[in-house]
Amino acid sequence: MTQTPPSPTALRVSGLSQNTATPFELRPAKAQRTELATQMDLLGLRKLSFTGQITSLGAADWQLDATLGATVVQPCAVTVEPVTTRIDVPVRRVYQKDFIDVDAPEAEIPDDDAVEPLSTWIDPADVMIEALVLHLPLYPRAPDAELGVLSVSEPGVRPMTDEDARPFAGLAALKEQLKDD
Repeated sequence: MTQTPPSPTALRVSGLSQNTATPFELRPAKAQRTELATQMDLLGLRKLSFTGQITSLGAADWQLDATLGATVVQPCAVTVEPVTTRIDVPVRRVYQKDFIDVDAPEAEIPDDDAVEPLSTWIDPADVMIEALVLHLPLYPRAPDAELGVLSVSEPGVRPMTDEDARPFAGLAALKEQLKDD
């Protein structure tokens, strides 16, 4: 009895070769990129590629090594103008058969966050999407975008500036007062 893969890109672990690497290359079509861009609140996803291989690690574990390449368009965090960013990053995941997931209230975070539990399927498309989300700029900024200065105070009171908030600004003002006296 064959099990239906969860997606067209999923690879059944039992079908992977223990002796040679299993290569993969994902280049989603425009319609898929548009759908992903919508899901991720992007203005556009011009290019997206994920190429790599899956190799065995010992008798039961597997490793996915790949390169994520993407050109994303996001709104500038300051001006909302489109900002284009190129992402080219290596991606690695290790799938362990004997993975122990610590679910204690005060557990230490493992040093290697690329380790995951091994299941029946390894889906490079899922890893591609996860890696893309993790590498998107959080606050993209257009090259000429500048934050303005907002000064608010009560009528008749001088608004506080960034310079006033500096740790030694008060001492500098006191020093100036002492010079004047």
